[in-house]
Amino acid sequence: MTRDRHAPRQLPLDLAHGPAHSRDDLVVTPSNERAVALIEAWPGWPSPVTVLAGPAGSGKTHLAAIWAEATGAAIAPASAIDPAFLALAETRPLLIEDADRPGLDEKGLFHLINAVRGSDSHLLLTARRFPLGWGVELPDLRSRLQAAATVEIDEPDDMLLAGVLVKLFADRQVSVEPHVVQFVTRRIERSLSTVQRVVEELDRAALERKTRITRPLAAEVVARFETGQH
Repeated sequence: MTRDRHAPRQLPLDLAHGPAHSRDDLVVTPSNERAVALIEAWPGWPSPVTVLAGPAGSGKTHLAAIWAEATGAAIAPASAIDPAFLALAETRPLLIEDADRPGLDEKGLFHLINAVRGSDSHLLLTARRFPLGWGVELPDLRSRLQAAATVEIDEPDDMLLAGVLVKLFADRQVSVEPHVVQFVTRRIERSLSTVQRVVEELDRAALERKTRITRPLAAEVVARFETGQH
């Protein structure tokens, strides 16, 4: 029986599967195991200030969220570190994400690091680069950052991408054959955020067409990402 090409397509409900940032959702592989070990070693850190550096999509936000949840850390904006956060340093750890983006409050960060050190607390900074590449102009802040502990999280490897794909499909109660997972893993951008978008698109397309996620469907969806049509 052929499908009526004029029949309306059935569109799936958008159930808004958000990013999962719990420890149970973390897939550990050689590309991120050093960073995971650092997060899990708290509070036995070698320095009160630690920088977690890695490329976009490598999982820094996930690890930072796990750490913040476990420690009760307060989250400070990198661009405006006001005195309220200096006071918080006396009672709880602090987290600043994307510290290497333009607009860093250098004086605010300098005073915050001093407050953290004076309170025997901890500050976690995430960035794409190590502090020497941030272009910091304040000499005293450069000195403080040079004394920080640093750990690098690598670009996701095939094992991590495949593990996250399987985990995200399982969260949606979708079974995908291993050869399809391997096909997608080898063709998408090496970014965990891209993995999530691909899973969303594949799930939506399969629901819309009332079919399983097959290799031809995966090839079609991945091609959209390659051409920027997603």
